[in-house]
Amino acid sequence: MGGASQVRVTVRAVLRALFGRRARGRWFHLVVGGALMMPFWILAGVVLGPFTGARSLVPTSLGDQLLSYAVALPLATVTALVSQLRPLSVAAARALCTLPDGVLADGSARSRAARLRTAAWFTLHTGVGALVSGASLALPPFAASTALVPFVPPLRTWLQVPDVPFWLLALFPVAGVAMFLALAGVSAAAGALLARAAPVLLGPTPADRLAAAERRANDLAERNRLARELHDSVGHALSAVTLQAGAARRVVDRDPEFVRQALEAIEETARRTVDELDTVLGLLRDDGAAGAHEAVAGGPTLAELDGLLARSGVPVTRERVSQRMTVGALKEVPAPESRAAYRIVQEGLSNTLRHAGAVPVSLWIARRGAESDEPGALDTLEITMENPLPDRAPVVRPGGGRGVAGMVERAAALGGVVEAGPADGVWRLYAKLPLNDRSGGTLGFDR
Repeated sequence: MGGASQVRVTVRAVLRALFGRRARGRWFHLVVGGALMMPFWILAGVVLGPFTGARSLVPTSLGDQLLSYAVALPLATVTALVSQLRPLSVAAARALCTLPDGVLADGSARSRAARLRTAAWFTLHTGVGALVSGASLALPPFAASTALVPFVPPLRTWLQVPDVPFWLLALFPVAGVAMFLALAGVSAAAGALLARAAPVLLGPTPADRLAAAERRANDLAERNRLARELHDSVGHALSAVTLQAGAARRVVDRDPEFVRQALEAIEETARRTVDELDTVLGLLRDDGAAGAHEAVAGGPTLAELDGLLARSGVPVTRERVSQRMTVGALKEVPAPESRAAYRIVQEGLSNTLRHAGAVPVSLWIARRGAESDEPGALDTLEITMENPLPDRAPVVRPGGGRGVAGMVERAAALGGVVEAGPADGVWRLYAKLPLNDRSGGTLGFDR
């Protein structure tokens, strides 16, 4: 019983391999390859006709057909060098060859290596497909006729079968079935060959992998920029609103005017933050990396610093850095550095609110280097913020915060640095951003 069961399992496995869903899909893929080869085969027959003495446009003799096939193969190879052919080949192979996800490349073949691989695949697909298609057209009628020879006497004359004993005629049905099985086996083997070759010839080249890695890196960078924007704007707003609401609650019975001003500041901060949040979330829903970059590029700059400081919730003193420095317009700072500087100041104020409360903050912003005559002197924007250290250690959020790390990433993206930590009895934040142009003098504040 065990042996019979094993035989049945083996037979089912063989039949599934020859006639199962995967085998049928791969056979159809081969037939598609044969159909794609047909125009090249006919063209080769037309070209060879004057030299072979053929009297029709389509080769009729087996020799002429094979010769046209040999000439059609290089014609197909040259045609397949077009870069747009790879997506079509990949789509067909992915749909009909039952390949795992991720093994085939997406997009047109841009590099020379990718085009050569695609041409090799197209030649293999059409060449093998033409042979299997031809056999699929010619062999089934012949195999069926052979199987019916003992039962349909006129078939003996058509097939020119000589008079043989009846027991020998009984072998004809076996031969017909064997032909069907042989065709199915050859088709399954050819389909397996193409399925094995597809990842090699249609898979991503090193250039494709590099391009995909660059796209992933760009997408990740855009998402990180959006995350920093959300952290800086929303985090600062929540810190300021929390502090102002707490202060208003404590004096609600004694100082109604202060409560009114605090509520106005809370309203203005919340409205501005909601607008920024809607913009960023809309871009995230649309999954538009280019739009996300535009949103980041369109953020607030140092020109809007006064509004930030006015609603920050802490008293800020802007200091003159040096008597030799001239006062310049904030809008002279290039836009990328100006946006980064605004966010760094915003995050510095948020950290102060979060860890020290409404303590006084000293702020210096200076543009240095433009006045230097040294060759290669850097024109940089420097930011220094200081506030008293809290009496007790701040409460650390579970998992830590991203404030300082976000400022470091933001500055590093522009080639700058950020340092933060206790120094000389105060908490000091220092940022240095190189500027892309040297159009202005040094910026300072003398308020």
